[in-house]
Parts: sequence; C-alpha cells; structure tokens
Amino acid sequence: MSDSDDDDIPRLSSHTLAALQEFYAEQKQQSDPGRDDKYNIGIIEENWLSQFWYSQETAFHLAKEAIAAAGEHGRIACVSTPSVYQKLRALHREDFSVYIFEYDKRFAIYGEEFIFYDYNNPLDLPEKIAAHSFDIVIADPPYLSKECLRKTSETIKYLTQGKILLCTGAVMEEEAAKLLGVKMCKFIPKHTRTLGNEFRCYVNYDSGLDREI
Repeated sequence: MSDSDDDDIPRLSSHTLAALQEFYAEQKQQSDPGRDDKYNIGIIEENWLSQFWYSQETAFHLAKEAIAAAGEHGRIACVSTPSVYQKLRALHREDFSVYIFEYDKRFAIYGEEFIFYDYNNPLDLPEKIAAHSFDIVIADPPYLSKECLRKTSETIKYLTQGKILLCTGAVMEEEAAKLLGVKMCKFIPKHTRTLGNEFRCYVNYDSGLDREI
C-alpha cells in the first residue's frame, strides 16, 4: 500500500478520539461497575414509569433499622427495595446476610444475593430461600394497589420469622394493618423524586423509626 493510500484512510481528531474513549470507559463501568461503585444508589437508573429510589438519608435510616432489627449475624430480605439493599452493602458490614428480591434483572449484577421476584407469583422462589428464614423483611410493593399489596404480603409472610418493615402509601394504612398487622411509624421516608402520593413506613415490632419525627 502506498503513502497516498494511507492518506485516504479517515482519521479521528484527538478530541473526537478522547471523547470516544471516555464513552467506552463509561459503558464498561456501567456494565461492570467496580466494588466501590456498584452499591451506589443510582448506579442503576430508575425506570421513571415505575421505579422510585429512596433518598440517601432515607436509605441509610432504613438500612440501619434493618440491621438493628435483624441482630448480630441476622438475615435481611429486601423485597422491591433495591436502594436499601445497596445502602446495606455500601456500609461494608459483613456481620449479616442480605438478599435483594427484584423483578428488574439489571440487579443481577449482585450475583447470588439477587433473587428474581415477580409479585404476581408471590411464592415462586428458589429452593435455597427457605420459609421463615429471615429475621426481618423490608418491602416496598411496586404498585400502589390492594392487589399488589396482598400478593406482596404473601411473600413477606413466607420469608419473615416475624419482623416486617413495610414502605408504601399512606392510603394503604388500613389494608396493611389487615394483611400484615403493621402500624404506621413517625419516620417519613423520602425519595430522590417527589411522589404524587404521601409515603409512609409501617412496622409490626418496637422500631427505632417510631422515634424519628
């Protein structure tokens, strides 16, 4: 090939090449985030139609409450509460075990701790998830409806040894009490986006969240 042939080959400017390299680096990080980054809330973007991540402060409060309620070497189930799971793991605590039950398979980046979960099939869980094997279940039904809460409640009651921390709309207070025996807490959870419905936490045990005003 002659020098004149080389001149005909399109070449990227240094600026364009740098931008392209940055793009590929970002794509690689998103597909395979590092140990320090993959538990950050927001590393997996919200689906704006159906997903609402908790604020950092709320995720921290709920994670600390779950740890306190589970006790030393406790087991925590995060049902449709990925930002609480992420905060639990971001705390770098190894003295408890935690699983994330999620329909969104992007959370499979968390390996064996990810359990695919469809609330329409509330008891369709892998064999390794034994009945009543979690010290506490923290759950946030993906839709604000009685049917969704009823089906998610089946999962909660199957998983928990007793303690339940439920996050859902204030309008579900009566239904939540009937299905799970939970009462509204003083602590008011917040999200990264403003929701159209008032959102609250409910528990069925003596909780630190009831001292948060």
